[in-house]
Amino acid sequence: MHNMTTVWSGMRGISAIPTYVVMQPTTLCNLDCSYCYLPFRAADKRMPVEVAEAVAASVDGFARAGRFSVVWHGGEPLAAGRDHLAALLAPFGAAVEHHVQTNATLIDDAWCRFFTEHEMRVSVSVDGPEPRNGERVTRGGKPAYDRIMRGVDALHRHGIPFSALCVVGDPRPGVAAELYEYFSSLGCEVLGINIEEREGVNTRANRHDPADVTAFWAELVGAWRRDPRIHLREVEWSLRYAAAVLDGTADDVLPRRLDPIPTVAHDGSVVLLSPELAGFHDLRYGDFTSGNVLNTPLGEILARAAETPWIAEFLRGVENCRTACPYFGFCGGAHAANRYFERGRFDVTETDHCRNSKIRLLEGVLDHARDHQPTAV
Repeated sequence: MHNMTTVWSGMRGISAIPTYVVMQPTTLCNLDCSYCYLPFRAADKRMPVEVAEAVAASVDGFARAGRFSVVWHGGEPLAAGRDHLAALLAPFGAAVEHHVQTNATLIDDAWCRFFTEHEMRVSVSVDGPEPRNGERVTRGGKPAYDRIMRGVDALHRHGIPFSALCVVGDPRPGVAAELYEYFSSLGCEVLGINIEEREGVNTRANRHDPADVTAFWAELVGAWRRDPRIHLREVEWSLRYAAAVLDGTADDVLPRRLDPIPTVAHDGSVVLLSPELAGFHDLRYGDFTSGNVLNTPLGEILARAAETPWIAEFLRGVENCRTACPYFGFCGGAHAANRYFERGRFDVTETDHCRNSKIRLLEGVLDHARDHQPTAV
């Protein structure tokens, strides 16, 4: 292990002011990706406009505190239809940025005009070249890649910039360089890499050889440094953290409190910290919700976040991480859903997600830096 990490004393508890809110305009998705975590993606349960109005009433206050985003995330948000999505957007003020995470299969010229009209930022889910998209299929089991590319082509035709989100099921040497070359040529501005996670209805194991995962991240850094045409979400965050450690300013990298990441489901129920928990129920924890915006203002729900039993358990787990893990200052305790779906509780510490997407990520970045130090003259 590299000696760049120290036990970090900052970031305690949950902020009452989020930086973004996740909204589920519909549970429906027109694809049936094999690694998807969503439990109701075959059902078309649409968010009533009243839910959006209730959220907007609180969000207007949050937006006055600084930059604020509303992230439309399904299901497939575009499956709600343009008219309904426009009605859901309407209650929000001009100070809010709207983002959509989409599989792009429904994007056409009309949707592109919609994105432009509403100044909506677009992120496309695609897993690399066609052979790496075998998990992304239609409800009839047919490959979705050609339909995704038609959507991407429409974005290019209309000059709409977009980000990309890639799920990687086999992180190992050789894959990272291939993916970076592909996404550089795809024309996205930002690339996020998600190593497949065991969560929700996806129960597949996500344990990989540590050396392979570390080498994957190191190779990705190398490909980016040779040709930094796009932004790499995970790599740039890691480099920022490493630089802060060297400068003695690591305490300033993470926020002082956890972002609550409120996810508002189609029916107005609110799940905090981990969108992946929405729609699930547990004998110990109930349905993981902290309230419903149709009954309680979102700000009030956030102010009482720690009163939700599973969240109290998660915060104990965060403290366990603080004392046990030398990488805590880098990830701040990671995500609650990974603890639950991998290990059945929230007060546990290390998970396969931690190993793949936090520990090995930082190790790979540092390995690359170590192997490419300037040679002394």
